[in-house]
Amino acid sequence: MTIINQSTIKQTVRVGLLGAVLSAFAFAGFSQTNKRVQGTLSDQSGELIVGASIKLVSALDSVQTSSGVGGAFSFNNLKGERFVLTVTSLGYDTLRQEFAFESGKNELILPIRVSESSQMLAEVSVTGVAAITVKEDTLEYATKDLRLREGALVEDALKKLDGVEVDKDGNVTAQGETITRARINGKDFFGGDVQAAIKNLPAEIVEKIQIVDDYGDMANVTGNRTGDPERVLNLEIAPSRNKGDFGNFRVGGGTTDRYQATASYGNFKEGRQISVLGNLNNVNANLFDFNIRSGGARRGPGGGSFGRGFGGGGMWGGSNGLTNTQSIGVNYRQDFNDQLTMYGEYSFGHTDNTTLSDELREIFASQATTYTNSNMNNGSIGNDHRFSWNVEYKPDDKNYIKFSPNISYRQSRANNLSTSTNSRGETLINDLTNRQIDKSYAPNYGASGLYNRRLNDNGRNIFVNFSLNTASTEQDQERVLNTLVYETAIEDLERVYQQHLVTLENKNLNGGATVSYIEPLGEHTNLEASYDFNFASYDNNRMANAYDADGLIIDNPEYNNSRTYDYTFYTHRASLTYRYRKDKWNYSLGVAAQPNLLRGGASIDGTAIPINRTGFNWMPVARLEYEVSRTKRFNINYSGRANEPGVTQIQPFTDYSNVNAPVTGNPDLAAEFTHELRINYRNFNVGEGTSFFVGLSGSLAEDKIVTNRTTFVDDSIGLVQATEYLNTDGYYNTRGYYNFSKPFANRTYTFSYGGMISYNNNVSYATSALGNDGETDLTSARNVAKNWVLSQNINFRYNPKETVEITPGVRYTYNTTANTVNSGNNRNVSTWALTLNGSVNLTPTWIFGADVAKTSNNGYNSSVDANPLIVNTYIEKQFFRGKTGAIRFQAFDLLNEQTNVSRSVSENMIIDSRSNRLARYFMLTVSYRFSNFAGGSMDGPRGFGGPGGPGRWGG
Repeated sequence: MTIINQSTIKQTVRVGLLGAVLSAFAFAGFSQTNKRVQGTLSDQSGELIVGASIKLVSALDSVQTSSGVGGAFSFNNLKGERFVLTVTSLGYDTLRQEFAFESGKNELILPIRVSESSQMLAEVSVTGVAAITVKEDTLEYATKDLRLREGALVEDALKKLDGVEVDKDGNVTAQGETITRARINGKDFFGGDVQAAIKNLPAEIVEKIQIVDDYGDMANVTGNRTGDPERVLNLEIAPSRNKGDFGNFRVGGGTTDRYQATASYGNFKEGRQISVLGNLNNVNANLFDFNIRSGGARRGPGGGSFGRGFGGGGMWGGSNGLTNTQSIGVNYRQDFNDQLTMYGEYSFGHTDNTTLSDELREIFASQATTYTNSNMNNGSIGNDHRFSWNVEYKPDDKNYIKFSPNISYRQSRANNLSTSTNSRGETLINDLTNRQIDKSYAPNYGASGLYNRRLNDNGRNIFVNFSLNTASTEQDQERVLNTLVYETAIEDLERVYQQHLVTLENKNLNGGATVSYIEPLGEHTNLEASYDFNFASYDNNRMANAYDADGLIIDNPEYNNSRTYDYTFYTHRASLTYRYRKDKWNYSLGVAAQPNLLRGGASIDGTAIPINRTGFNWMPVARLEYEVSRTKRFNINYSGRANEPGVTQIQPFTDYSNVNAPVTGNPDLAAEFTHELRINYRNFNVGEGTSFFVGLSGSLAEDKIVTNRTTFVDDSIGLVQATEYLNTDGYYNTRGYYNFSKPFANRTYTFSYGGMISYNNNVSYATSALGNDGETDLTSARNVAKNWVLSQNINFRYNPKETVEITPGVRYTYNTTANTVNSGNNRNVSTWALTLNGSVNLTPTWIFGADVAKTSNNGYNSSVDANPLIVNTYIEKQFFRGKTGAIRFQAFDLLNEQTNVSRSVSENMIIDSRSNRLARYFMLTVSYRFSNFAGGSMDGPRGFGGPGGPGRWGG
C-alpha cells in the first residue's frame, strides 16, 4: 500500500504552530512600566492577618483588595508615584499611611503592622477564607482550615480541595491532570507511590498540600523549565510533627470469606523519617503500585503515567475482578547534616487476581464491519520487588550532587481463557476458544546521577546528568486455539486444533545524558545552551513451535522457527534558549534541532534483514508565564519529542502465535514525532474564596505509527484479522478542562462544577480481502475515527462541622465516534452517574456513614450493558480517650449489583466491555490508632474515621 506524503500539511502546521506561539509572546514586552505593590499584613506581635480590607488611593489610582493567606496582598498596574494606603479590619485600629515609589523603581514591598483596637475586649478571628496560594508551578493548600475528623488520612483532605478529585479506585486528578508522583517535604515517598502516601499518612501531620507541575531535577536546580511537566503531590509536614510517631492498625473478617489486616507505622525525628506499611486482604486493596518508576536523578525523554494502587480503608472493591494481596514495605530518610541526605524504599507485593469479562469488539473495514463477542476468564499471579535509593550531597552553596540506583524484579504467571464468536456483517464465521498460559521473569537494574555547579553569583551555571538502565524478560507462552469454522451451512462444521509454544528472551538497555550551560545576559535574562542524548537498545530472541491435536509438529515454517533481531533508537537534541524573568513575566524562546536514528537488523532462517532509518526535526522552544496578580496566573508551554517504534511494531516477520490475529512488524518504520501545546489559567479570589481553573492542551503527531488491519475469511480457521504497521500523518487530539468552586457561610456549603471535553482524530487503514488468502482482491481505505468525549459534573458539600458531612453529586459523560469507513456504523454512548455520600455522628462516639451511587448507561451493546445501584454503609463505635479505638460493622454493595462497564476507542476499533468486581459482603473490623508528637494535637477539632477515612469503599 502507498501512503501519500503530506509534507505540505506538515509544513503548514509547523509554521502555524510556531506563529501562534510567537504571537503569544509578542505582547510580553508591553506593560513593563506598570507599577506594583506587594505586602504582608500582621499585628504588633507578628501574627498574620487574613481578610482585612486594604485600599490604595493616588492621583491616578483608586483600588481595593483583601489580605489573603499569610496576610499577603498586592496591587498591580498602578500609575501614580505616591499613594495612601488605608487598612481596616475588625478588632484593629484603622491604619492610614502614605508611601512613594523610589526613583526608577516599579515595585514596592511593604510589611504593614496594625495595632489591636483598645475598644475590642473579646478575641476576634477571621475565618472562612480558603487557604490556597498560587505560585509559579505550584498550588498550595493549607490543611488547618479543613474540617476533618480525627484520624483522617491525606486522601480525605484531598477530597476537600478545590479542583482536586479522588475516584473510587484512589486515582487523584488535579485541575484535570493525573497526579503521578507523591513526595514528603520534596523527597519521593515510597519511590513516589501516590496510593501509598494518600491512603496511609494521617492528615494531621501535614501542614500544606502542594500540587506541583514538576519539570525534573534539572529545572528544580537551575530554575529553567523545558519539556512536559509531571504533576506531583508534595506533602509538607508541620514542623511540630517532625518529632514523634504514629500508627494505624486494622483487622477484620466478613461474609463470603472476606478478610483484611492492615498496618502502618511512622516515626519522624528531626532529620530522620521511617515508615512501614503492611497489608493482607482479599478485598481488592493493593498496597503499592509496582508500575511506577523511581524518580531518580534523571527523567527519561518520554515522561510517563502510572497505574492504580492501594485502597487503605475498610471498604474497597474498586478494581476489576477479585484480588488476594499480601504486601509490605519500608521507606527511610536520613538527613545526616546540611550537606548529606539519603532516602529510599523497599517494597514487596504478592497478588492473585481473577477477572471475568464480557466484550464486544467492532473493527471497521471498507467492505463490512466485523464483530467479535467474547467471554473471558483471566487469572494472574505476580510477585514484585522494588528497591530505590537516593543520595544527595551538597558540599557547599555552589555544588550539588545526586545519585540514584534502583532495582526491581517481577515474577508472574497468567492463565487466560476466552471463548469468542466472530461474524462479518450478519454472516457468522467461526467460534474460537483461546487458552494462553504465560510465565515470565523480569529483573531490572538502573542508576542515574546529576551534578550542578554554580560558576558565579550572577547565574552562570553548568549542569550534567546521566541515566543507565537495563531490563530483561524471559517469557514462556503456551497458546491453544480450538476453532469451530462455519461454512456454507450451519450444520457443516470443521474443528481446527493448534497448540503454539513460544519462548522469548528480550533484553533492553537504555540511557542518556544531558549537558546544560547557562550564561547570564543581564539582571533578568540568560541564555541556555543544552545538549541531550538518549538511546534505547533492544536484543530479542524468539523460538516458536506449533503442534496439532495428535502432538505432531504442524508442517508450516511460519509456525515453527527461531528468529533473532535487535535494534537501537538514538536521539540527539541541541537547543539554544533565551529566557526573561522579571516581575509578572517569565518567558523562554528558542529553537532546538533533534536528529534521530533507528539502526539494527534481524536474522530469519539465515537471511539478514538490515534496519536503518534516520529522521530530523526542528522545533521551537516556547514557554510563557504571566502573573496577572498574586492569585491569577496564565501560562503557555510548547514541547516536542520523538518516539521510537515498539518491539512488536518493528519486528521483521509475522507472529502467528494467534493464527486468527497474526501480527507483522515493519522494519521500515520511522520514529514518530509529537508536538504538544498546553495553556492553563488559574484564578483564586481571596475575598470570596472562589477558585477557577481552566486548561487547554493539544498534540499533533508526524509520522504517526498506525495499524493497517486486513480482514478475510480462511476456509480452515475462519475469520482472520491480520495487523501491520505503517507511518502516516493526520493524527491529533485536543482536550479542555475547567473547574469552578464557591464556598458559602464560612465553608459550611461548597458548590463546585466542572467539565472536560476532548477530541481525538485517530487514523488507521482498513483492508478487506474478498478472497480467502488475504492477498488478492484487496480493498483498502484510510479510516479516520473522530472521537468526542464530553463530561460535566456538579457537586455540593454540606460540612457545618467535623462530625457532619454530606456530599451529593452528578456527572454526565457522552462518548461519540464517527468513522469515515462504514460511516453508518457510528457509535454513541452516554452515562449518568448520581452519587450521595456522607457521615454523621449520631452521638459523640457513634458514627453512621453511607455511600450511594447510581449509574445509568445508554448506547452499550446488550451483552455488556449494566446500570448498577451501589449502596455501601457502616456503623462505628469509638472507644478510649481520644477515640483511638473503634469497632465497625460495614456492608458493601447491599444490592449485589457491582460491575464495571467501559468503552475504549482506538483507530478503527471500538471495544465495549463489562467486568466483574468485588460484590456484596458484610464485615466486622476492629481498629486502633495512636499519634505521639512533641507539638501535641493539631489546632482545631478532629474526629475519627469518616466516609473517606478508615471506612472508605471502592466501586
